[in-house]
Amino acid sequence: MTTVRGVDTRGSAHCETTALGVLLRQEGLDLSEPMLFGLGSGLSFVYWDAKNMDFPFLGGRVKPFELTRNLAAALGLELDVRETSSPRRAWENVAGPLDAGRPVGLQLDSHHLEYFTSKVRFGGHVVAMYGYDDRTAYLVDTAQQGGAVTTGLESLAEARAARGPMTARHRSFTLSVPRDAPSPRSRIVPAVTACADAFLHPPIANLGHRGIEKAGRLVRTWHRRTDDPRRDLRRAALLMEKGGTGGALFRNLYRDFLAESAEVLDSRRLRTGLALYTEAAGLWTRTASLIDEAGETGDERCLVRAGTVLGDLARLEREAMEELSRLGDEVPGGSR
Repeated sequence: MTTVRGVDTRGSAHCETTALGVLLRQEGLDLSEPMLFGLGSGLSFVYWDAKNMDFPFLGGRVKPFELTRNLAAALGLELDVRETSSPRRAWENVAGPLDAGRPVGLQLDSHHLEYFTSKVRFGGHVVAMYGYDDRTAYLVDTAQQGGAVTTGLESLAEARAARGPMTARHRSFTLSVPRDAPSPRSRIVPAVTACADAFLHPPIANLGHRGIEKAGRLVRTWHRRTDDPRRDLRRAALLMEKGGTGGALFRNLYRDFLAESAEVLDSRRLRTGLALYTEAAGLWTRTASLIDEAGETGDERCLVRAGTVLGDLARLEREAMEELSRLGDEVPGGSR
């Protein structure tokens, strides 16, 4: 049996930040989950409704693995990413670092993992792996999934080889923290402004504040998109509150990141953004509740009300990000 010594196996709310926390704590850098999410400019929004989808999907974060790349760039981390079409090479890419005493991050499809009770296909799931034996992989997943968990090596191979939306080619990665890495505090302002600029100026109307506004218009018609409203509407609401990890489509995590940042940076704009995102988090939970109620009762008026709340959210989050996009003007020293 091979096990990396001293690994902190606590699970957090979100899969990617859970894995990042495991890898970075092993390197001596212990940051809160909200700080990891915020420094990785993780907040976003997408209204996703492709032709091959049975029902629309609302997402509250950047695409899988973009958060990891953003965080590595912000903190000057050495990110070693391996991808391959070969299952044999894929296993070597994992076993090598583990045998050398380093945990490894993996992107895979959670559908195949034995400890998952909800068998939904999601190819953007991320875990940390810290050991293996002849039959079993030892992983760290979210607190909701159990933190320190195990799955068979065969199921792990299937999860890594899966193809479909958001999957990667057996992606594995390690992180190292250089001695001359910048302090996390010094990267708060550029991370906040980068996230705000992307949210305010999306390349297509399905993203950012424009995407929320679009969702507000289209959610009113969702009853016409399904022959089983109870199933599809209630599942959409569940994904928003549980799949949008931290609840409220990741707004709780970003709210807590802004609160933690406001403790070290004296900024009116930061405090304004915090207040607006505190309000937004509650409204997202309200939106999910209305969509769930529409599925439970069949009352289409709940979807109309949900659309109204989403319209308010588009305005509220746009105002918050407009304030945060100018954070560098108020706290120039924050980027040093």
